[in-house]
Amino acid sequence: MTEILLSYQTTMNVEHEISLLVEEIRRLGTKNADGQVSVKFGVLFADEKCANLFEALVGTLKAAKRRKIITYQGELLLQGVHDNVDIMLLQD
Repeated sequence: MTEILLSYQTTMNVEHEISLLVEEIRRLGTKNADGQVSVKFGVLFADEKCANLFEALVGTLKAAKRRKIITYQGELLLQGVHDNVDIMLLQD
């Protein structure tokens, strides 16, 4: 029973972090011609509010990508190397 509860709490925490991530992408991003919001990884990573919100930004991004809420090129984003990678919000 404890394992099920911990799994549920972990899932809820991930969902909450993803919802915060979506808010931050909207705040920092810009709309393209198709109306989709995107933000550069470097902008998201360097933002002070995001740094305080997310313990593991890259992990939250991967979880959101798996759920098809966002998309970006590649599997793993690293500061510096991938600063110009666009993170596109798929669901609005």
